[in-house]
Amino acid sequence: MEEGRVRIVDIAEELGVSTATVSNVIHGKTKKISAETVKRVQELLEKRQYIPSMAGILLAQNNSRIIGVVINNHEKYEGHVLEDGFIASSLNALAAQIERSGYFMMVKTTKEWNEISRFASMWNMEGMVVIGFCEQDYKKLREKMHIPFVVYDGYFEESGELANIIIDNFDGGLQAGQHLKNRGHSRVLCISDNDICMDHERFSGLKEILPEAELKIVPMDKNSRWQFYEENLREIRRYTAVFAVSDYYAIDLLHFLNKKKIAVPEEMSIVGFDDTVLGRMSLPALTTICQDSMERAKTALWLLKELKEGRCAGNTLKLKVYLVERESVKQLKS
Repeated sequence: MEEGRVRIVDIAEELGVSTATVSNVIHGKTKKISAETVKRVQELLEKRQYIPSMAGILLAQNNSRIIGVVINNHEKYEGHVLEDGFIASSLNALAAQIERSGYFMMVKTTKEWNEISRFASMWNMEGMVVIGFCEQDYKKLREKMHIPFVVYDGYFEESGELANIIIDNFDGGLQAGQHLKNRGHSRVLCISDNDICMDHERFSGLKEILPEAELKIVPMDKNSRWQFYEENLREIRRYTAVFAVSDYYAIDLLHFLNKKKIAVPEEMSIVGFDDTVLGRMSLPALTTICQDSMERAKTALWLLKELKEGRCAGNTLKLKVYLVERESVKQLKS
């Protein structure tokens, strides 16, 4: 026996039983083993402080009780994907709902869709929640992987067999626009790093209420984005309010304006999207569009159960959003 390492074969030799017997005791398959033998094996395992391979145990079971959560480590997160407000809030809600359902959660970040199925099979997962990949990745994953999975914020022409949970992004932009209009704002700028999918819907909702609203595409990289703000500051200051398509961009802009001695909301009002913890703690506290992460997590677990039991082939569910009014929007004089 190697010093510091206890193997199944060592336990079997010491007790004079087969390695299969020891393995079956470890994995709980003891129906055909005498109670005395089970006791002897368990006592020696404890005495020798044998630590089993968790992966081996899970692969030997038909039911691992593990739900995987895989997040696209996109370049826009600049290596801090799990620190992003939306991602952190989603993980927190999923952890609570998965534990409440009697399962365990395992998290992986990756930029490659083909690592997802390998991750799932390695741990014999019962289901997955996948966040941040594109339509073709999800379709390839559906063809390659046979365990049920649910998508957060997928954009598909036809969902087919994919279970997808989205939010009402258009209505979120509409609510932000209505709030700003009610506060007397008409010169409103929207900032985003793209004009497609959910961000396009959020901007479209804003323009439904404020037709003169304009969009500026900002760089994903923070240093480049602040340089962009610096170069366009005179133009940005023509607006009385900014609607950012995420709390991250809203708070980032707030920090830039603070550095330039431009007061929020006295000189510039800001509305975000997501209702993250940082937005609630910022100074001033951020007015934002809230998407209920706990409701989405509950829906994800329900969908996984429906998929597993064959009651759902896949569809898209849209959840409501609502505006949370705080301190970052000024009431203009009429």
